[in-house]
Amino acid sequence: MPPPPSSPLLLLFLLLLCPELWSYEAPEDKEDVFAKRACPAFLTFINVAFLAGVTLEMPCHCKPEQVQSVVWFFKKHLGSSKETRVLTDHHGNKLLDPSHIPHSGSLESRFSIRLFSLLIFRAGPHDSGIYICGSAHKDFFYGYDLDIQEAHTLSFTPRLTPETITEESNETKRLGSAQPLYRIFTTFRPWSVCDRCGVPGEQVRVGLCYVHSHFLHIRYRRVNQTVASCGSGGVPFGQLMRVGAKLEVKSCEVTCPTQAPPSSKILAPMAFLGYNSEEVPVLYLNHPTDRVLTLGCPGARPDMAVAWDRGSEPIYRSEHSAGHNLSATPPRLLIDTGHHLVFNPAKTQDSGVYCCWLQGQQAAEIRLLVYAHLGRGQSVTSHPDFLTALKTVLRSYAVMTAVFCILLFGRAVVRHLRDTRETHLD
Repeated sequence: MPPPPSSPLLLLFLLLLCPELWSYEAPEDKEDVFAKRACPAFLTFINVAFLAGVTLEMPCHCKPEQVQSVVWFFKKHLGSSKETRVLTDHHGNKLLDPSHIPHSGSLESRFSIRLFSLLIFRAGPHDSGIYICGSAHKDFFYGYDLDIQEAHTLSFTPRLTPETITEESNETKRLGSAQPLYRIFTTFRPWSVCDRCGVPGEQVRVGLCYVHSHFLHIRYRRVNQTVASCGSGGVPFGQLMRVGAKLEVKSCEVTCPTQAPPSSKILAPMAFLGYNSEEVPVLYLNHPTDRVLTLGCPGARPDMAVAWDRGSEPIYRSEHSAGHNLSATPPRLLIDTGHHLVFNPAKTQDSGVYCCWLQGQQAAEIRLLVYAHLGRGQSVTSHPDFLTALKTVLRSYAVMTAVFCILLFGRAVVRHLRDTRETHLD
């Protein structure tokens, strides 16, 4: 039976409504960015600093046109006696699913390469060092001097208090005589937007440690040649002068922006295709109990404001952050400096619905199920819910046995009455 005449028109209409179904074709007039930018003759290292816990990207900004894949190399320090490690194979391949990354693991288990760029998931201070983009023949094209700083100081402003204007402060330490050779200071980034709308939220700003001096190593460079991060390899005795990063949190409350509802002509085809623009994506996750679990908000970047809720209950950093109260033990549920929700460890009672916010708007909903996991060296009787489960099973068995006995007794009574009636009639 031939298809109706309207089928091609319906297919064209669906393709117009769903741009993601189109096949991608590279434009012919697209210029090659690597053809314009030549690699430096003398390899230098770009100094970059980040707060611990973030997911960062280091692009390979230059390479020869004939090189189709790059290889990334890592060295702890330029003058270190340790050998340079190769992070990828000699074809530059590294496939990695970020959802399977452990909370704490080696560098090789937490990086990926996409379009010549190196991505490091949940970077830590031990990941600081020299990163070089090159080839399998050890031709070096571009280098980074990465400095990952931990937040040793966390300060909080009480919630729902009048907002005060705080001037950016630079804490300095001078080493030297009247004319200091090195000056250490903390540079704060601008306050983030309020991480929630319609309910009380929080704002965050990060302060990173930097050094100002005219005696920095010339091979490590920034836009300002006299400034480098405290953990940079270009700072002599950098580890001795380290002040550490700072994290400041203050309360906020903003109203949600009002948006005009979409036209009914657009809503009808979207509803037909099963898409609702008002709904946030829903993700499902299963995780064994008594293991560390780290949840990340999809699409989050280090410079974004991220918030977490369990159901309708907000999870605030002022109550779930490690480091703001050094005398107390770290909470089992906390928000790390990389905006991840960390369960250390996860328990069965943590199962539920968690929502994350990005830039003040709800971004995703994660439905978490934490199940009991029997690993090596564990038995069924050692589980804390074993007695409760045993009582439930025995109680159910006793009820079913009682019902079965009642049915048998009733059947015997019915048969006895029927036999008695037949005997009486005879």
